Amino acid sequence: MKRLTKQDIDTQLKGLKGWEYKENYIFKNFTFPTFFEAYTLLCKAAFIAEKLDHHPDWSGVYNKVTLKLNTHDAGGVTQKDIDFAIEIEKSM
Repeated sequence: MKRLTKQDIDTQLKGLKGWEYKENYIFKNFTFPTFFEAYTLLCKAAFIAEKLDHHPDWSGVYNKVTLKLNTHDAGGVTQKDIDFAIEIEKSM
């Protein structure tokens, strides 16, 4: 998969509220009212990861979740990462 340019990434992120590009990743921090809602996002992300065969770096602490996406084989952000972010946003 081809690595996207910063310009391509910036263009695609305009349609993804709260997603940012930094240090070769796209990422978003989520905060929920409860632990259960944060855990639900992690479950949704797991199903999306399996569907897309693309697995994020993630962390979750109580009601906060961070998703970081890049394609390790490509050495940066690819369309797979953008597609994952789109799927997460659709699931919200």
